[in-house]
Amino acid sequence: MDRWKARSARPLDREAGRPVTVAVATSDYWPMAPEFPPIDLVAWPMANAVLTTSVGSIYDDLPEFRYHFPRTYLNQIQAAVGDWIVYYEPRRSQGGGRQAYFAMARVLRVEADPDLQDHFYACMDGYLEFDHPVGFQGQGAYWEAGLQKTDGTTNKGAFGRAVRTLPIEEFEGIVRAGFQRELAPWEIKDATLAQGVAEDVVAYDARPLVAQCITRPFREEAFRRKVREAYQNTCAFSGLRLINGGGRPEVQAAHIRPVASQGPDSVRNGLALTGTLHWLFDRGLLAVGEDLRILVSPQGLPDDIGRLLRPDRRVVLPAAPDQRPHPVFLVWHREHVFKA
Repeated sequence: MDRWKARSARPLDREAGRPVTVAVATSDYWPMAPEFPPIDLVAWPMANAVLTTSVGSIYDDLPEFRYHFPRTYLNQIQAAVGDWIVYYEPRRSQGGGRQAYFAMARVLRVEADPDLQDHFYACMDGYLEFDHPVGFQGQGAYWEAGLQKTDGTTNKGAFGRAVRTLPIEEFEGIVRAGFQRELAPWEIKDATLAQGVAEDVVAYDARPLVAQCITRPFREEAFRRKVREAYQNTCAFSGLRLINGGGRPEVQAAHIRPVASQGPDSVRNGLALTGTLHWLFDRGLLAVGEDLRILVSPQGLPDDIGRLLRPDRRVVLPAAPDQRPHPVFLVWHREHVFKA
């Protein structure tokens, strides 16, 4: 059981006070995850924001579901409840941070941390990574005007804040930049043959930006691109890299924890798989173990299934550690889907 589940399973210490009662109702797009049961609505003015996080953070972050923060930022995050934020990865102390905005999500509500005084969790949903990270500067200016002094230098005080409110026009500018990309030749061909689908995937002006980003066609296509890119169009279980004659990759993007079970559209919740192996994985006949080896169910599989899998039964992983399957999602799949 991971740390968050362990905390959620027991009531809050009465002496520590009740959770902060700010929340929004679930929508047709984003049912709340089981860890985040609904609570009463509280009226609060909404605002977009930037939340800073990174791999190896001292905080108990899992950006797909939760953001951990001290009381210093409580007012700013309360103001964002019910609205969308962008995640920003800073330069890490040991170097290597991208200094870029990399994903968007929606703040559902805020709860007190039952174990750490004056700390809180923002419960998130609707997580979606950008097609590419957006550097904090764009076209000669900062995306966040508040980070730049009148003389053009960086406002280090503002930049040092882990949570920053964000005007709607700056939020939309960052998100548009994150999803702006050149189409591959096979996508251009598909767009010509099926213009209606292409509009859902790549057109950003016909509808409000957030309205596009919450549609399943948009999110499924964005998720598929990110997973294929992370795995270099290579099946994680077979090691095959299949590209058809038109240049289209044939590998599919599988959710480890399905969307129907509140799984996020995060590359860390994805595996690149061929069609047959995707089908077997979704039905619990294949899984990934703690040691990142392929697990085969003893139920209902032909003896020669091994011919479809890598001989060493090791999963092909993305080169970037922060794009590899997260243990939280792999554990969920083994506990709820895999037929052991």
